[in-house]
Amino acid sequence: MPATIGAPAPEFTLKDQSQQEVKLSDFRGKRVVLVFYPLDWSPVCTKEHACMVNDKKQFDQLDAQVLGISVDSVWSHKAYAEKMGIHYPLLADFHPRGAVAAKYGVYLEDKGITGRAISIIDRDGNLGWHKNYDIPVVPDIEEVSKALAAVK
Repeated sequence: MPATIGAPAPEFTLKDQSQQEVKLSDFRGKRVVLVFYPLDWSPVCTKEHACMVNDKKQFDQLDAQVLGISVDSVWSHKAYAEKMGIHYPLLADFHPRGAVAAKYGVYLEDKGITGRAISIIDRDGNLGWHKNYDIPVVPDIEEVSKALAAVK
């Protein structure tokens, strides 16, 4: 069941590529962009993260924290972040596999991967915007930036 716009965003604690625990509640008072993506190293995900890295300044100017989430392990995330120059947390929704993505309605159980989606959490911890994308589609960063600017 997907999370509902305007309702409290499902809370989570996951480890990032540095094996640090990251809690959604740690970012209360700041907007959060959750970037759900299928897998590290895949061509479309690599393009998506390249766009996020290149346009991160837009998200910084809008006082937002970007968090990538997939079912990959912390070790895969570490190698991927180093290779891609990613300096925002990549969170391992590894065990139980896809549990956080499922709370947001984006875990593809039949494939064992996270779907491609972006959720924006407002400063109060509520889901302010969400969009699912087809797996072969790179999200439009301009569209996400405009949605982020509209979420208070």
